[in-house]
Amino acid sequence: METLVILGSGCAGLTAAIYAARAGLRPLVFEGAQPGGQLTTTTDVENFPGFPDGVDGYTLTENMRRQAIRFGARFESEHIERLAVQGEKKCLHMEGGAEVEARAVIIATGAAPRLLGISGERDFFGGNGVTTCATCDGAFYRGMEVVVVGGGDSACEEALFLTRFATRVWLVHRRDTLRASSVLSDRVLAHEKITPLWNRVPVEILGGEDGTVCAIVCRDTQTGVVVKTPCKGIFIAIGHTPNTAPFAGILPLDAAGYIETLDNGVRTVVEGVFVAGDCADPVYRQAISAAGMGCRAAMEAERWLGKIAVTQ
Repeated sequence: METLVILGSGCAGLTAAIYAARAGLRPLVFEGAQPGGQLTTTTDVENFPGFPDGVDGYTLTENMRRQAIRFGARFESEHIERLAVQGEKKCLHMEGGAEVEARAVIIATGAAPRLLGISGERDFFGGNGVTTCATCDGAFYRGMEVVVVGGGDSACEEALFLTRFATRVWLVHRRDTLRASSVLSDRVLAHEKITPLWNRVPVEILGGEDGTVCAIVCRDTQTGVVVKTPCKGIFIAIGHTPNTAPFAGILPLDAAGYIETLDNGVRTVVEGVFVAGDCADPVYRQAISAAGMGCRAAMEAERWLGKIAVTQ
C-alpha cells in the first residue's frame, strides 16, 4: 500500500510532491492526461515569483518535477478513473484496469477551460494570441486591441482587467444583454475602452503573416451576417470544467463540479483525502495559488498520516 498518492502534476500536484517528498513520504504522483497541467501551454509566465524576466511554462513545471524527484517523489503516467474509500484505505482505479491502494490521497487534477471549438482556436492557443487568462497574459497586449468572448462575471472581469493595457476591448456576446451581475455589467457598459458586440457568435480565428492572431470572425445571430473584427488577442471567458468526475459520489461537488472543502480549504469530508489547485478553486485559478494549496495539502496529509500512525 502506498503512503501517499498525488493525482495530477500541475503546479498544485508538483508542489505537494516536493513538500511530501522532503517530509520522507515518497509520494507516488500520477501525472494524468496532461503532465505539467495547463501551464505547459503557456510560453511566457511573468507573474510567478522568482523569475524577473519570466519563465516558459513547460520549463517551470519541468523544474518543479525534477525538484520533486530529487527528494524521492515517483512519477507514473496514469489517469484515474474512479476513487473508492474503504475505511482508512483509498483504492484508486486507473484507466486500463490497474488498481493502487493508498493511505492518503491529494487530488490536484485541475480544471480545463471551456473553448469555442472553432477554426484557428487551437492553432493560436498559448502564446500566439488565444488565451483563457487575462491575469496571466493581459500585459502582453499593451497598446493593442483585444477581444473577450463571453457575457458572465468572468468575461466582465477579464474585460475590465484588460483595459489597463489594451487600447480597445471588444466584448463578444451571443445575446443582447450580459449575464453578469448588475454591478459588473454597469462597470463594463460604462467603460470607455470596452465596446460590446451584441448577438455575435465566433466562427473563426484568423492569423497574420507573423503567425499570431490578427482577427476574429463572428456571425450575427439576428441577421446571419459575418463580420471580421481585427485584434491581436482573444480572451475566451466562457467558464472552466473541473476534472472531478472520478470523485462524484465519494466527495461532495458544488453545482459547477468543484470539490467542496472544509474550513482550511484543502481537507475534504473524507479523512485522508485532500485537494489542491483548480479542481477545488473556482475563484483564483493561478499557478501561484495552486502551488500554495499544494503546499498546504501536503503538510495536512503529513500531519494526518502522523496521527493515524500514533493510533495504530
